[in-house]
Amino acid sequence: MDIKKVVSVVKKKKADFPKSIIEEIAEASERHNLKVKELEKLVDEIKKAYDRAEVEKGEAVGTVAAQSVGEPGTQMTMRTFHYAGVAELNVTLGLPRLIEIVDARKKISTPTMAIYFEEEYGTNEEFVRRIANRIGKIVLNDIIKDFNVNYATMSMTVEIDEDKISDKRLEYDEIIAKIEKAFKRVEINKNLLSFEPTISESKHAIRELRLLADKVRDLQISGVKNIGKVVISKEGSEWVIHTEGSNLGAVLKMEGVNKTKTSTNDIHEVEKVLGIEAGRNAIIHEAQTTMEEQGLTVDVRHIMLVADMMTADGSVKSIGRHGISGEKASVLARASFEETGKHLLRASIRGEVDYLTGIIENIIIGQPIPLGTGSVGVVMKERD
Repeated sequence: MDIKKVVSVVKKKKADFPKSIIEEIAEASERHNLKVKELEKLVDEIKKAYDRAEVEKGEAVGTVAAQSVGEPGTQMTMRTFHYAGVAELNVTLGLPRLIEIVDARKKISTPTMAIYFEEEYGTNEEFVRRIANRIGKIVLNDIIKDFNVNYATMSMTVEIDEDKISDKRLEYDEIIAKIEKAFKRVEINKNLLSFEPTISESKHAIRELRLLADKVRDLQISGVKNIGKVVISKEGSEWVIHTEGSNLGAVLKMEGVNKTKTSTNDIHEVEKVLGIEAGRNAIIHEAQTTMEEQGLTVDVRHIMLVADMMTADGSVKSIGRHGISGEKASVLARASFEETGKHLLRASIRGEVDYLTGIIENIIIGQPIPLGTGSVGVVMKERD
C-alpha cells in the first residue's frame, strides 16, 4: 500500500492527520493487506479517536497537567540510588529527580552520561577502552607501584608502574610532562621520581612533606573536566561508556563518538551545547523516564506543556517563585503563591495595575474565571 493511496483516503474522509499518523496507517494497511473499504473504515475509527483526543476550547490545560503530573508524583518512592543496568554508578530516581527537573537545578545531585560510538568504533573494545581512559579521571596514585616518604632525609620517592600505564592505555611521556609542569622540584630517573618539599621553617617541615605527598597522589594525569568514574558495559554487540559526572561539549568533540545517541541527564548542559529545543526535549525525556521507571504512565502532552512553559522564553526556567510563578504579569497571582507581603508592597510602590486576565486573580476577587463557560462572553444586539 503506497502512502499516496492513504493520503487520498484521509483527504476524502476530511481527516486532518499529522504525517506520522499517516505513515503508521500506511504501514498497518500494508502489514494486514487491507482493501480500500477496510482502509476507509480504519481511517474513520482513527478520526473518531483523534477528534476525541483533541483538547476542548477553554479547557484548563494547566490545571489538568499539574494534577496529572502531581498526583502520580505523590505515589513515587523516595528511594534515591541505584542505576538501571550499571550497578557501580549511582543515579537519582523517583520524586527527588522529578523535583530536580521542575526546579531546573543548575547543579544536579548525580549527573551522568551514556556515551555511544559510531558503528565502526562501537564494536572495537580496545578503542572504547582507550577513549574511556581519556574521559575518566585518573590520578597519579592509580599508576604507582611504590610510594616512599622519608622523614629523616625529608624526601619522597615514587616508582611508577609501567604495567599499569599500558593497562590504562596512557602515554608515559604525557604523564612525565604533567608531573614536570605541576612540580618544580622533581628529579626523574626513568620510572623513579624524587620529590623535595620547599621547606621554609623547620617546625613545619613534616606538615609540608605530608601536604606534598597528598598533592603528588592526587595529581590528575588524565580525564575530562567534571567527569569522575567511568564504567564500560556491553549493550547488544556494541560497547557503551557510562560516566559519573557530565561534560557533553567536550565528549562530543571526541573521535568516534556518536553525536546523535550520546546523552546526558543534565538539562542545562543540553541547552548550553545543543540549544533550547534540545533542552525542551531533554525535560520531556527525563520526566517521562523518571515516571516510567516507577511504573507510572502520564500522557506525554501534560509533560510537554510543562516543558513548553519552562522553555518558552528561550532559557530553561524553574517552576516556582524564582521562575515561572514569580514572573507572572498579575500582582495577585504572584502574591497568592509565595512572599505575599513583598509582592503587594512592590506593586504599590511601582503603581502596578492588575488587569485580571488570569484565573487566580479572578478567584481571589470572586469573579467567574476566564475558562470553560467563563471564557465565552455573550453580547446582545440592541433593537432599533
